[in-house]
Parts: sequence; structure tokens; C-alpha cells
Amino acid sequence: MEFWLCCLIGILIIIILLLIVKIHLLRKSADEISDGFTYSIKEDTNVIIDISSQDSHIQKLAKNINSELKKLQSDRHRFQQGDADLKNAVTNISHDLRTPLTAICGYLDLMEREELSGSARKYLKIIRGRTEIMKQLTEELFRYSVFTSVSGGTTSEPVVLNNILEESISAFYTELKQNKITPAITITETMVQRTLNRNALSRIFGNIISNAVKYSDGDLMITLKENGEALFSNHAENLDEIQVGRLFDRFYTVETASAGSTGLGLSIARALTEQMGGSISASYEEGVLTVGVTFPEGSYLAH
Repeated sequence: MEFWLCCLIGILIIIILLLIVKIHLLRKSADEISDGFTYSIKEDTNVIIDISSQDSHIQKLAKNINSELKKLQSDRHRFQQGDADLKNAVTNISHDLRTPLTAICGYLDLMEREELSGSARKYLKIIRGRTEIMKQLTEELFRYSVFTSVSGGTTSEPVVLNNILEESISAFYTELKQNKITPAITITETMVQRTLNRNALSRIFGNIISNAVKYSDGDLMITLKENGEALFSNHAENLDEIQVGRLFDRFYTVETASAGSTGLGLSIARALTEQMGGSISASYEEGVLTVGVTFPEGSYLAH
């Protein structure tokens, strides 16, 4: 009796050991799949996920994942190529439009010096306004295509967010005054330093402030925190959450925006922010629009 009991215990121990080994191999295979998947996504490589396990189910899983990765990489390459082609086309079109628009503005300047009837001057003023809108849109298209293309030639340097934000606010002094907006500014005394592109950072802050002027009901609150988060808040009773959710979409404008709005300002701000390792978002609560941009420690310009 004791002999058979010992045999049973021995068999159970062997089974348990085999199960432990099996579980260990499965966990190892799972780690291999996880590491391989992460590497393939991050590095955008054609290297397939390779596993040491001989288990048919694990091998089938790895094979299916490799198949989907190939499709994903193919789709990503097509998207990147299409996006690059679109940006090049936009750049070329906006560049080609500059010359005739400049000529049109020149001839409008000459016409304004001539003796014209009241009706003619009225029509000329309308043409001038539409031409200026086209000129602004062309410039914004060109800037968008340039700013959203990651370039290895763009340099980064240590910058102090406090100083750049103050300079950006000062640059909009006249526009804020014209719209009777006196901003409430709260900037931390701690110097918030990051390694970023100075011009891109100025562009981000400038575009956000410009957006605030378009939608503000007459106020603007600007805050810079020690953690590198900048908040721009203003009352905008005519907006709603759906409109706010689309503020970062290309070419999206709402009826409360100024007539010359191109809908590219916040799109450019988002593209530049994400290129430099930051994050940007918009929220709407109790009639207050808040755009927040954050550059955490370790933010850098992506190449």
C-alpha cells in the first residue's frame, strides 16, 4: 500500500514539475512575442517575431501576429508616402500661388491711387479683403506643410518656457488691446527649462494665443506651472463640446472665429508639440475653453 502511495506521489510530483516547466516556457514565449511586437512597432522593421517554443498554438499565434504586422507596416508606409506627397503638393501649390497673389496686391495698390467712383472703391475694398484672406491661407498652407514635416536639420536647444511665453504674450499686445482683452497671467517663478526648438515653441504659444483671441468673450487667463504645463483659458459661450473637440482638425473653423481664420493654427501647434515630445489638448466646461500644452521633463525635438 505504501509502495503504491509513494508511486502516486512521485507521479504527481513529476506532473507538477512538467506543468511548471510548461508554464515557464509559455511565459517565455509570451515575453518573446511581446518584446518582438514592441520592437517591430517601434523600429518599423521587417524583422518577424521569432519564438523558441515548439508549441503549435504559440507558433500559430506568432504566425498570425507576423501576418498582421506585415499588413500594418505596408499600410503605414503607404500612409507615410501619401502624407509626404500631399505635403509636397500643398507646398508646391502654395508656393505657386504666392507670385500671382503678390502681383494682384500690387495692382490693387495702384488702383487705389486712381480716381474711382464710390461703387468702384467699394468693390475694390471687397477684392482687397478676399485677396488678403487668400494670401493668409496660402501662407498658412505653406507653413503647415513645412512645420508638420519632421526635419533633421531643425535644431533644439535649452530654452526657458517662462521667457518664451512672456515673449509670445508681448508679441500679441496690440492684438489683445484691439480686442479689449487684458490677460490674467500667472507664471511660476521657477525657471522651467526644456530642450526644444525655440522657434517652434514660440509658434505653438503664438497660435494658441491667437486662437484664444478669436474665440474669447473678452478675457484670457494664462498659466505656466512648474511641471511645464501651460494653460490658456477664456470664456467662449458660443462654443460647444463638439466644436472644441474638432479645434485641432485641419481647416476646421467655427462661426465665432474671425473671418480670416484658416483653421490651421491649432493643427500646426499640435503637430509641433507632438514632434517635440509634448502633449496638447482642449477642454470646455461651464462656458470656458481651455487649451493646455505640456512639455514634461525629458521633452526633446524628434528627428
